[in-house]
Amino acid sequence: MKLGRVIGNVEGVIKHPAYANTKLMVVQPVDEHLKPNGRTHPAIDTVGAGEGDLVLLVEEGKAAQDMLGMKRIPVRTLIVGIIDSVDVMARGNTGRSRVA
Repeated sequence: MKLGRVIGNVEGVIKHPAYANTKLMVVQPVDEHLKPNGRTHPAIDTVGAGEGDLVLLVEEGKAAQDMLGMKRIPVRTLIVGIIDSVDVMARGNTGRSRVA
């Protein structure tokens, strides 16, 4: 699982059946300090996330297949949670830092 930030929506009239009745979002993966970490990509929203939300991502095709109840699908990334805050132990330090 990874952290990400929703940065937009994807809309289209013609799409693969795997995307029927789903909301497709554009996500920016982020690190534990919420700094961009990697390339943006589409993800199916399963929890009602919106633009600007910090989200929990699953980037695994088998998990996507299981959650959507379909076998061969062109989907790899799902939004599976909306995150309120992140509390991490600072590297090389005993203190903690909280980001939201």
